[in-house]
This record gives sequence, C-alpha cells and structure tokens, in this order.
Amino acid sequence: MSEEAPAPAPAPAKAAKKKTTASKPKKVGPSVGELIVKAVAASKERSGVSTAALKKALAAGGYDVDKNKARVKTAIKSLVAKGTLVQTKGTGASGSFKMNKKATERKSVILKYSLEVYFLTS
Repeated sequence: MSEEAPAPAPAPAKAAKKKTTASKPKKVGPSVGELIVKAVAASKERSGVSTAALKKALAAGGYDVDKNKARVKTAIKSLVAKGTLVQTKGTGASGSFKMNKKATERKSVILKYSLEVYFLTS
C-alpha cells in the first residue's frame, strides 16, 4: 500500500551561454601624443605653443578635445616627462610647450647610426 510519487523528470540541460564581451573596435590613426608632437613641430612660435592653441589645433585636425580632455592632459604631461616636449611657461599640463632640441638631435643621430648599420650589414 505504499504509494510512491514518481520521481520528477530531470530538467532539460541548458546549453551554457557563452559570454560575449563586445570589445570596442580599435581606433585607427595616430595617438594623441603623436598628434600633439605634430602640432608643436608644425608651429613656428619661438616661445612655444600654448595649451589652448594645442587644443585648437587638435580640434581642427578632427580630434574631439571636449570628450578627451583628460587624455590630452596626460599626453602632454607624459611628453614633457619623456623629454620630447619642453615646458616654457606654466606648470602641469598648462602653459606653453615647444620641441626639445636635444631630443630631436638625439633621434636624428640614432636614425643616422641605424641607417649606417643597416647599409653596412646588407
């Protein structure tokens, strides 16, 4: 007289969902630092280029400066720290900046040396 309830049917196994992380597409084109270096190098100002003028030049080149303010600041600071730019006025990311003559001379010497080595070895 023992009535046993039938065992419940096992639930159908669900396929494990793959987590698809929608990776953002990589930006094509030069980095902010490269754009800044180009803008400063193109300037013929003796005392350097101000931050405001740099931002205007970037905006004229199609870069969204309002959206990427922090990126522009950090790029300027890192270029000064690397020695690519020299800060003539101001502190931090404000003031005026110009190309470092020593850095450009060093790069040209390195390039000249590497070309000599390339042609000698080939």
